[in-house]
Amino acid sequence: MIIETLKLIFQRDLTRLKTEIESYQNEDAIWHIEKNILNSAGNLCLHLIGNLNTFIGAEIGKTGYIRNRALEFSSKGVSKKELVQKIEETIKVVVTSLDNLTEEDLGKEYPILVFESKTSTEYLLLHLTTHLTYHMGQINYHRRLLDQSAQ
Repeated sequence: MIIETLKLIFQRDLTRLKTEIESYQNEDAIWHIEKNILNSAGNLCLHLIGNLNTFIGAEIGKTGYIRNRALEFSSKGVSKKELVQKIEETIKVVVTSLDNLTEEDLGKEYPILVFESKTSTEYLLLHLTTHLTYHMGQINYHRRLLDQSAQ
């Protein structure tokens, strides 16, 4: 039951992320930073893609994905079209990977130490949903601020 709920939440929120990226009126603004804003929407998007492809795709789905976290924050100028494509690919990876889980798997210890102490797979997946929405909210605010100032 929870696995189906997690799949719905990830699909819903990754689709919202895609909508946020597509909604930038000026594509260059996706990469804009100023004052105390340290991360652009593009870098946050790449970070979310890397995060989910690592902790769900590579570990649960055994996709072979290899993360370069530093590149998630240093890459610039990836096109809106490519970001959207990466989000769509990530949706597929997440859903396919979660399809491989059983309810019993959720109670097992997640194989990678992500926090200060080990957690269950269920705990990590719930954390990943909130991590996604946290950064998606930042992207939404970033877009609305830049779109408003561009008018």
